[in-house]
Amino acid sequence: MAQVYLPELYSRYIRWIGGIMKELVEVIAKSLVDSPEEVIVTETESPKGIIIQLTVAASDMGKIIGKQGRIAKALRTVVKAAASKDEKKVIVEIQQ
Repeated sequence: MAQVYLPELYSRYIRWIGGIMKELVEVIAKSLVDSPEEVIVTETESPKGIIIQLTVAASDMGKIIGKQGRIAKALRTVVKAAASKDEKKVIVEIQQ
């Protein structure tokens, strides 16, 4: 049986959590926009936590942000609630 050291195990766990959050953002975003094929979601790790970058077509920015930012805030709230179970901070950035 191979030994797995704690830092490596933790790193694997963080990548797994980030992957789940990435999929969650992607599914929600694709259901909101008119051009789901142009939705791109990337995930990076930083000292602050996991950063999920959501990129959509310019014509779909209004649908992702919503009136007064309500859709964007709701998206961030859902991701934050899903990540809070695992006690990891996830930041959602929306880009054009």
